[in-house]
Amino acid sequence: MPPTMRAMLFEGAGLPLRLQDVPIPEPGPGEVRIAVAACGVCRTDLHIADGDLRHPKPALIPGHEIVGTVESCGAGVTALRSGDRVGVPWLGYTCGHCSYCLRHQENLCDAPQFTGYTRDGGYAEYVVADSRYCFSIPERYDNEHAAPLLCAGLIGYRTLRMAGAARRIGIYGFGAAAHLVTQIAAVQGREVYAFTRAGDSAAQQLAHRTGACWAGASDREAPVPLDAALIFAPVGALVPRALRAVDKGGIVVCGGIHMSDIPAMPYHLLWEERRLCSVANLTRADGEALMEIAAHTPLETQTTAYSLEQANVALADLREGRLAGAAVLVIHP
Repeated sequence: MPPTMRAMLFEGAGLPLRLQDVPIPEPGPGEVRIAVAACGVCRTDLHIADGDLRHPKPALIPGHEIVGTVESCGAGVTALRSGDRVGVPWLGYTCGHCSYCLRHQENLCDAPQFTGYTRDGGYAEYVVADSRYCFSIPERYDNEHAAPLLCAGLIGYRTLRMAGAARRIGIYGFGAAAHLVTQIAAVQGREVYAFTRAGDSAAQQLAHRTGACWAGASDREAPVPLDAALIFAPVGALVPRALRAVDKGGIVVCGGIHMSDIPAMPYHLLWEERRLCSVANLTRADGEALMEIAAHTPLETQTTAYSLEQANVALADLREGRLAGAAVLVIHP
């Protein structure tokens, strides 16, 4: 019998993840096997579990905010070695030769693979990853608090970059990504206005603690005209609200992989050169840039720890809005 590991398996939309013993994976050429120390629980995982993202691999092991230690290397791996601490993000492979890859837009690759969606992820004791898509983790962060950097941090950072030099930024949906983006924006000298669910005092307190100058319910008017709005909540109705809040020439950036339908809205909300765009995935350059920022800026990652067996509880807490910050499965403490 080959050696086995514990893993949480996704077997169909609406079904709870199932704890199962499965064979420990072997790294192929260019790959590394990682002993998983911690894996963040992302809203994308929730979209997979709920069937919003419809094409996962069969018997999927979810999870793409992975921090762990390289245990073994496949043929051809030279940049990593056994014992290295690394992080594994959502983007797990790109082809390198399609038109998007060739023009440095690998996040739009025509033949990508995604960790915890089309290849197995980190809700397990071990994971195999393409060595080219692993990032070194700054030493100042322990495993649990580093995990949210791998998606909440990365997608949040890319979303912020899409806003350009905007000074007054509104953030709609204040969770794992938003509390990291707010800290980066504050260090850069920007003003952050946080919009949360009505009555979510915990999120509003988190917003103030991480650098927001104002926090209130998302159905309230912005206290000042915004230069940009970043939307992390998967709620299409927030798009016209955000467009109404941004000033002439402003931009609304949708940072999620899934969103409910955007309602019909009058053209004047978009007029005067306001822009609406989305963020898709990430690039390795995003990851390297964020890790450089994180190495020199002590980012607070507010986390709630769960065991591997509690993955369904973590997903339920995320679904029901019972979390302030990020959920993390701690697997190898």
